[in-house]
Amino acid sequence: MTRLIGPALVAGAAVCIELILPGEAVYHSGWYNVAIAALVIVAVVSARGVFTRAKTLRSRWATVAVAAGTIAVGLAGVANGLFAPDNRNVVGAPGQRVRVESLGTLSFPLRNGDATAVTLERPLHAPVQIGARRHNSGSFMLRTLPRDVVYVEARDLHGGRLTVTQPQGAVFLSPVLLMQQHQAIVGVDVPFDSFNVPSAARVVKAILFNPQQAAAFLHDPSVAGGAVLFAVDDENDRPLPHGIAMSAGGREVSAANLRLRGEIESYPQVEVVSTPNLVVVLIGLLLLAGGLIALI
Repeated sequence: MTRLIGPALVAGAAVCIELILPGEAVYHSGWYNVAIAALVIVAVVSARGVFTRAKTLRSRWATVAVAAGTIAVGLAGVANGLFAPDNRNVVGAPGQRVRVESLGTLSFPLRNGDATAVTLERPLHAPVQIGARRHNSGSFMLRTLPRDVVYVEARDLHGGRLTVTQPQGAVFLSPVLLMQQHQAIVGVDVPFDSFNVPSAARVVKAILFNPQQAAAFLHDPSVAGGAVLFAVDDENDRPLPHGIAMSAGGREVSAANLRLRGEIESYPQVEVVSTPNLVVVLIGLLLLAGGLIALI
C-alpha cells in the first residue's frame, strides 16, 4: 500500500508546486519531468498489486481511482514541462488587440482610459480583466507588469501640431513608442524606438534613459525622472545639423527645426506563464484524494 500511496502523493505534490509557483525554469527540465513520469509508473505498477489483493469492491474501485488520478495529474505536469511554451511577455500599444496562440486575444487599454488592466477575450468565455494579480486561464497564468513607454509630440517652429506615424510599429498612427529595441551607448544598454513626421520629412529616433542614466548624461544629479534623447534624420536616414536634443521630465526641446516632447509613462505588458491544465489537475486530485480516503 505504501508503494502506491507514496509515489502518488509525491507526483501530485510536484505538479501542484507548478501551479503554486508557476514559471520556474526547472519545470521544463528533462530530469524533473522524468521524475514525475517515473513516480506515475511506480504508482500504477503498485496499484496493480493492490488491486489483485483487494478483498472488497470498494478497495478495488479506490485503487483504480488513485491510479487514474495519479495518471491524470502526472500527464498534466509532464505535458506542461515538455510541450508548453516558455514564459513570455506580450507587449501591445494602446487600443491594440494581440492574438496569442492557444490563449486568446489580449485587448490593451487606451492611453486615456483604464491603463492598468488588459482584457482577455476567448471564444465561449466572458471577457476577463487581467491585472497585477495572477489569473489562471486553464493552461496559463497571466498578470500585468508595468513597463516604460514614451508618449511623443511633434510641433513645427510656430507651435503647430504635427502628425506622428510609426511605419515599423504595431499601430501606425500611435504616438506611444513601445521601446522594444535595445542598443548600447557608451557600454550602457538602453531601449529605443523611432517615429516619422511625414509633413516635415523627418525620421526621429528616441532613446530612453532611466533616472540614473539621465542624471549622469546631463551631469545633473537633481534630475528626478528619466529622459528621452531625440536624434532627427531626414527621410533618407541622414543625420541633420542640430538634430540631437534631450527631453527630461517631459520638457519640450528643439531639434532640426522640430519641437519635440517625450513623456515617459507606465503602461502594462502581460506576463504569460504556462502551467499544468487546471481542470485536468483538479479532476486528478479529486480522484486521488477520494481513492486514498477510501483505502485508508
